[in-house]
Amino acid sequence: MTGRSTAKARATRARILEAARRELGRDPDSSLGDIAEAADVARRTIYEHFAGRAALVEGLAADIGEAVRRASAVARAPTPDAVTALAHFVLTLWPVGDRYRTLIALAHRDLGPDRVGALLGPARDAATGILAHGQRQGVFHTVVPPGPLSKALEAHVLALLDSVNSGLWTDDGTAAAASALIAMGVGPDLAATTVHRLRPSR
Repeated sequence: MTGRSTAKARATRARILEAARRELGRDPDSSLGDIAEAADVARRTIYEHFAGRAALVEGLAADIGEAVRRASAVARAPTPDAVTALAHFVLTLWPVGDRYRTLIALAHRDLGPDRVGALLGPARDAATGILAHGQRQGVFHTVVPPGPLSKALEAHVLALLDSVNSGLWTDDGTAAAASALIAMGVGPDLAATTVHRLRPSR
């Protein structure tokens, strides 16, 4: 295979995966035909890159998991201030929020909760660590332990992302980060100031 044809094959594969992410995020029961149509390729083209639906979903899951892992690694940069750390975490994960949401949707139809949990583990572990640190500092409320509180934070951010996707709201993650801080027990003024410091031009 020549360099040009290899590059074309990679581009086609990427287009199929992106179409699969959109379609399966919208409807986990989307068929290969739906995905092929969304990618503007023939159904047989999908089979040139993936053996079937299971292989396509696994390829998509691995792609999404890597995006979440990279974002989580950036978000876990050490900082002594848990409020800043949580704001940075939400701002960093927001751009990959659609992928995060798609993986959760696939848990019910294709991957199972254990596989999804493993792929989302880096983000969930990072959030739990930040929340535990903030509780020790006394900046987050302590009514709920860090693990369950992390799940509540995840649901909160995903609900905001759904509002953006459905057209009810527009946000680049700035308001979502401030809202997450407030939900964890940070005062509104400190939440707004912290996020503004991280995104001064917003």
